[in-house]
Amino acid sequence: MTPRESLTRLLFRREQKDQSVAAEQPVLIDWREGAIRVLFVEDDDDFREALSWQLEERGFSVQGFANGTALLAALDVASDADLVILDWSLPSPSGIVLLTQLRKRGLNLPVVFLTGHSLNQREALAFDRGAADFVDKARGVEVLVRRLKLLVKTTSRKPPTEKQLVRGKLILRPNISRAYWRETDVRLTVGEYNMVQLLAANPGEHVSYRSLYDCLHYEGFIAGAGSLGHHTNVRSLIRRIRNKFRACDPTFDEIENYPAFGYRWRPPETDG
Repeated sequence: MTPRESLTRLLFRREQKDQSVAAEQPVLIDWREGAIRVLFVEDDDDFREALSWQLEERGFSVQGFANGTALLAALDVASDADLVILDWSLPSPSGIVLLTQLRKRGLNLPVVFLTGHSLNQREALAFDRGAADFVDKARGVEVLVRRLKLLVKTTSRKPPTEKQLVRGKLILRPNISRAYWRETDVRLTVGEYNMVQLLAANPGEHVSYRSLYDCLHYEGFIAGAGSLGHHTNVRSLIRRIRNKFRACDPTFDEIENYPAFGYRWRPPETDG
């Protein structure tokens, strides 16, 4: 190899490295004023571009990412979005794993899963991990748009607050959606945290199955079989929540059931 060829190859490698580093640096997102701001992660370039364009045409401002790693690298400039759309079948990290990583990074935006394989097990897992909605791609863009707009309307972001809710041994930190029992993180999902917050904010008052389920997703959200299908989902989540608290304290019994109606947080006068 001649000296000239060596120099050319060295410069080419440096140029490639510089481009790679530059590509990893997040840039400010130019959101369209007045639009619903969406972070969209989809590894299929054609589908990502097509759906982004369709959403833009319907009043959204979309920032697309080809994988979860790219979104995680841009969180500092992407946290002012209104919601996140994740493809279920992303390459590593997968969509469901990415959701967990986003929560650990403190991003508590509503997350909507898109999938081409709408299996009940996947839907249940998504909701258990704190997703706000789960939409089959086959439903079409108009259905997706309606559900996204309703989600944003009913979960409009509020200014963060450091004010804590203290209820006996329980401490709730709304700004990061974390619950602590005897100073131990209970490790609730965002959906589980919302249910506990609703109950603990109204001690002694019975909260209906419908109200508890609404705070998981949005008012009127329908899932499960039949008009009372959400009762089964709420009971399952309450059981999971109780188990998480009991892992911190085996004597935990603050959440009481009112058969056929809902649950309540034990009133202060009966706190242990």
